[in-house]
Amino acid sequence: MSDYTPKPEHKFTFGLWTVGNVGRDPFGHPVRDPKSPAELVHLLAEVGAYGVNFHDNDLIPIDATPAEAEAIKREFRKALETTGLKVPMATTNLFSDPIFKDGAFTSNDPRVRAYALQKTMRAIDLGVEFGAQVYVFWGGREGTESDATKDPVTAIQRIREAINFLCEYVRDQKYDLKFALEAKPNEPRGDIYFATTGHMLAFIETLDHPEMVGVNPEVAHEHMAGLNFLHGVAQAWEAGKLFHIDLNDQYAGRYDQDFRFGSRDIKAAFFLVKFLEDVGYAGSRHFDAHAYRTEDYEGVKDFARGCMRTYLILKEKAAQWNADPEIRALLAEINADDGSLAPYLGPYTPQKAAALRDLPIDRQAIGRRGLLYERLDQLTIEILLGIR
Repeated sequence: MSDYTPKPEHKFTFGLWTVGNVGRDPFGHPVRDPKSPAELVHLLAEVGAYGVNFHDNDLIPIDATPAEAEAIKREFRKALETTGLKVPMATTNLFSDPIFKDGAFTSNDPRVRAYALQKTMRAIDLGVEFGAQVYVFWGGREGTESDATKDPVTAIQRIREAINFLCEYVRDQKYDLKFALEAKPNEPRGDIYFATTGHMLAFIETLDHPEMVGVNPEVAHEHMAGLNFLHGVAQAWEAGKLFHIDLNDQYAGRYDQDFRFGSRDIKAAFFLVKFLEDVGYAGSRHFDAHAYRTEDYEGVKDFARGCMRTYLILKEKAAQWNADPEIRALLAEINADDGSLAPYLGPYTPQKAAALRDLPIDRQAIGRRGLLYERLDQLTIEILLGIR
């Protein structure tokens, strides 16, 4: 059996809010006692993680005094130094406090928008202090329950103004930092602006510094909307905008479940891992997921180990899929190209267009041809089931 032990080169990371989740939900009280950020760093080191990420208030409570904040940072820094864990990414909590009940950057109240910018600048400083090079923006409250309450064009303009402002702040501070925007269709708002990764990619091109801004797609967020997550990730990669990624699992059409990676749709998880490994994605593999509410902290460790172990198993399966002789033969047949159509395809020229207009193509013969996709998919299933 292969060694599925996580190593630093795998860049597996977890947020303080993931392993630190105490199991509270809208219908039930916490089932696990809270742990300090430093304690969670040691927990992640025990299970073999590479790094830890945080919202500003995961690390420092929103009402902490300066002295309390410094004490927390000292303890957190000591834990990082002791364990060797890194902080690749940070973000701002712009959704928990009541001030954000109608959004942060999109709020109708300019005082809220000003506070959101102030809080984010301070949180950026905190993230950079601990080495973060990616900064994620998830607009959890940037939406509506009723479109009577907020003009969507104005909301888009306000988000653009905020991201432009913060890009300039990073440039002015000379920070080595990139932004990654995270989409979600709904929850906690009835509807959230920029519901999918595709929405975010279009928005980025309207910014003053689009080169600084990419995306942070999350499995659950796209699956909530019934979308194919791999396709969104591939579009982000092709655009050069896959700056970070959140791995978990989710049943389509339900609330944001944040299940352990690979625990629900193993085939979707397989093709995602295969894609990331095939293209050479070099960023963090961040698990934005939670242990079941049934678990104590030993169960939380099982959850974290399971996320990483499943990824590594699927990475091995992807290499097996790529090397399988029958699969390779099928792919060669499916993608066969004798080069005869090369003069007619590719970039447009008037001569090429004229020749293509008159090219005889036997559509009926082509339409009758079987494409072998059933066999290819079955071989994929057999690899995943471990019988090949």
